[in-house]
Amino acid sequence: MYHLVCVNCGATYPADEILYNCTKCGHLLAVKYPLDSLNINKAVWDKRPLGVWRYKELLPVHGEPVTLQEGGTQMYHLKRLGEEMGIPHLYAKHEGMNPSGSFKDRGMTVGVSMALQLGKKSVACASTGNTSASLAVYAAKAGIPAVVLLPAGKVAVGKVAQALMHGAKVISIRGNFDRALEMVHDLCLSHGLYLLNSINPYRLEGQKTIGFEAVDQLGGVPDRFVLPVGNAGNISAVYKGLLELQELGFIDRLPMMTGIQAAGSSPVVRAVRENLPEVVPEMQPETVATAIRIGAPVNAEKALTAIRKTGGLAESVTDEEILRMQRDLARKEGIGVEPASAASVAGIRKLAEMGMIDRDERIVCVVTGHLLKDPDTVIKQCEPPTEIDANLPSLLSALHL
Repeated sequence: MYHLVCVNCGATYPADEILYNCTKCGHLLAVKYPLDSLNINKAVWDKRPLGVWRYKELLPVHGEPVTLQEGGTQMYHLKRLGEEMGIPHLYAKHEGMNPSGSFKDRGMTVGVSMALQLGKKSVACASTGNTSASLAVYAAKAGIPAVVLLPAGKVAVGKVAQALMHGAKVISIRGNFDRALEMVHDLCLSHGLYLLNSINPYRLEGQKTIGFEAVDQLGGVPDRFVLPVGNAGNISAVYKGLLELQELGFIDRLPMMTGIQAAGSSPVVRAVRENLPEVVPEMQPETVATAIRIGAPVNAEKALTAIRKTGGLAESVTDEEILRMQRDLARKEGIGVEPASAASVAGIRKLAEMGMIDRDERIVCVVTGHLLKDPDTVIKQCEPPTEIDANLPSLLSALHL
């Protein structure tokens, strides 16, 4: 019912061929469905629980999926922050509420299911943290081995802990994420492991359901969809999914796809600003937002298309702006996210201050990972607990009462 297609030259490949790039031109692949012949009833979708598999007709898995009931994440109206920014219709979709604490679970439920469907016996990835955690979780659920490569000393402790606890073989390399991805890619091609980084087109199919859910939760299409950009798979996936909904006639327009990067790791932003045909890799990416500390995003080609075709924007935010928004989300909205997640809302604050967006827009910001993914960064920003003697006068004194 579907096949793989090159996003550059249009070459097509069978659905069961293990490929990560086009063999003719080397560009990225996407999953193509025969939308005009699919029998999808929106009313049937609406009767199912909100989650990834609500939309199974637009996913490539034939049999029973490897699932932990991912998706169905909350959409919050950011009333206080929106009022401060002068944006009354500002929302955050909290992907940190997925089973492993990040949006990566949407991709992994599909990716690991496809590994089994394609007869693969083991899976692997390179990661800045969340991908490794999610892969370990879903590989454990499937009962197959997982191998993850991490840049040594560059991954938040909460994410390493998840990968270790769920039984993955964790290997830290003395190099950055981009080198880790090159190595694991070579490993998978030479030894038959199934690669589940976002270069894998099937993994992105799960991630596109963020957009499906947002439309269902809002009761319509937002004017702007804002995502943090690291490897650029998420913004690419959401755009693809919404384009499919438009082609099916379920929505009549697309939101402006807007990507936010950290200032020390912003090759996509630079490409958009300078109208470059492709990104120039950042050789030494640096940011406190470890989840988006990626200098050569493999899905940049798709991300540039998503931003440009929808009249969207790309902007960078400093580490200080990211951490300020992380605190503001927690203290003004009760939403705890890791630093990279706060980048999307920090980007909207910056764009609003620059006069780059219409204040009446309905804006959905995806916040991608849970606060406890990176506890060290949290602790560094906060005052330590006040220690007192165990008596009432000491308590009252500490409270200045």
